[in-house]
Amino acid sequence: MNTSAEPTLTPSPTAADFYRVNRGGGLFSEALSQRLGAGLSVAAHRLGLPPTALTIANLLLGLAVSATVVALADRVAAGSVPAWPVGLLALVGWQLAYALDCADGQLARVTGQGSAAGARVDVLCDVAAQIALVTALSATALAQRPSTPIWLIAAFAGTWMVNLVTSVMQAGPNAASMVTSTSLPVRLVKLIRDYGAVIFVAGLVLALLPSWTIWLIAAFTIVNGGFLVASITFSARASLR
Repeated sequence: MNTSAEPTLTPSPTAADFYRVNRGGGLFSEALSQRLGAGLSVAAHRLGLPPTALTIANLLLGLAVSATVVALADRVAAGSVPAWPVGLLALVGWQLAYALDCADGQLARVTGQGSAAGARVDVLCDVAAQIALVTALSATALAQRPSTPIWLIAAFAGTWMVNLVTSVMQAGPNAASMVTSTSLPVRLVKLIRDYGAVIFVAGLVLALLPSWTIWLIAAFTIVNGGFLVASITFSARASLR
């Protein structure tokens, strides 16, 4: 009798396995972006790609899309280039880039390839990609309405990036939520800060109503600025207890 042990085949992780370890992001992100990320994680795992490859792909795609929007902003405003293909590119491209951003973390957690260096690269690439996105929206607003106040552009850029910083801080061991309820009404309200939903709306505006970009960035400034003030107040109160 042959008593040698039979090799045990470990099944490859499925999309469900990758999705199970997603870090949320909001109702829209969980329904679309994280699920797309799970599919991309499966493909990357089969190709033997490390998580950082997805991080860099997210950065390159995000930069390319935003650079295209900036390059064509004046032509769209002048009417020599139709708005809808530029907006569609932004909508699809930014969503795919974000899905890659979701995928790198899923891949790292499921395959055990996470590292401090990889986490730093992820955050830095997110910052770079979002600077490009802010630049694209600002360039569109200025092209559509040259009278757009510079202070509004500055406030938009500042509150957007501070908002990114607070999001990173909330992912650490000292994370805390101002509103802990997970009820559907609360989650619907939180869509205003769901990155997947935000870039979806931004892409729609660029495609259908680019002249409204100034109102879009004003709304983002109010939401992100309000969240910053609320976060400072919440944290200060907690620290004084």
